[in-house]
Amino acid sequence: MSPSPAAVAHMEARRRLALATALATHRTWRQLDHGNLYQSWLGLVGDVMAVVVSGQLSAAQMTGPWLTGLLGAADPDRADAGRIIPEAFTGVDGAGRPLGGVLMAPLWTALRMVTAGRPVIPSLIAGRALLDAIVQTAVADAGRAADSVGMTARPAVTSYIRVVEGGACSRCIVLAGAEYGTSKAFLRHPRCKCGMEPVTRDHTPDVPSPKRIVADMSEEQRRKTFGEAGAKALAEGADLGQLVNARRGMQSATAYGRKLQVTTEGVTRRGFAGSRLHDFQKVQGQRYRVSRKPRLMPEEIFRLADDRAHAVRLLHQYGFIA
Repeated sequence: MSPSPAAVAHMEARRRLALATALATHRTWRQLDHGNLYQSWLGLVGDVMAVVVSGQLSAAQMTGPWLTGLLGAADPDRADAGRIIPEAFTGVDGAGRPLGGVLMAPLWTALRMVTAGRPVIPSLIAGRALLDAIVQTAVADAGRAADSVGMTARPAVTSYIRVVEGGACSRCIVLAGAEYGTSKAFLRHPRCKCGMEPVTRDHTPDVPSPKRIVADMSEEQRRKTFGEAGAKALAEGADLGQLVNARRGMQSATAYGRKLQVTTEGVTRRGFAGSRLHDFQKVQGQRYRVSRKPRLMPEEIFRLADDRAHAVRLLHQYGFIA
């Protein structure tokens, strides 16, 4: 069988959501005061963050209905079995950094260019391009993290298969159909829109291989994806895996990977994870007491867990599943 229609629809819906979220932030970016970029962005970035968090929440909320529709209830006797907490995946990027800080990067890009003597309009266009990449990646990553957690919390899911979206880059194409254990974080790059489909004893999708995808591409599509020289090399029988270094630029966390991926989101006494982590301390500038214990991101949990049961316990402890 090929990827299920539900899996493809799920991936496409998330792609459309990420794009719509980015377009909504573009409208706010256009409100920047060209004569006072820094102060005007400070007044707008809160609205942008609200839009992105809403997109992340919607992306994470897609996971539960998708998995239930695809595989059925995780445990018919327990309505909350394997239930993820969508809010736990919002407010940070894929590396666990607070969105408030990450969303300042487009402004710094624009200001650096203006300070270097570049015209304001091209500088703002460059800043908007970075904003687009940050937003689309943040929404997609929140959804993929929720998918990974949701699958890990279901004992029936043994692994997942990478599903490549149409028009994917060469780095993603060479990974099409690759199968990974549920504890393996999803490899992606900024603005990656690929998805995954779970594998169970009764559900084993047959995702098109990289060679099959390339064989079905037109000459124009090959040139666009692999470049003029790459397309020619493929036509002459070059090995796809040798032609494309699949791992270059790809990492378990979105971009700027860290050795230990943690987040400060939700670690107050009133937060999702804080109520489970405990060990609170008062931090200057914080209204509520904050846990001393770092909150691990799902990718870090998968890397550190000894086995699946350990991963599930950690996902519960850090507030990602109920």
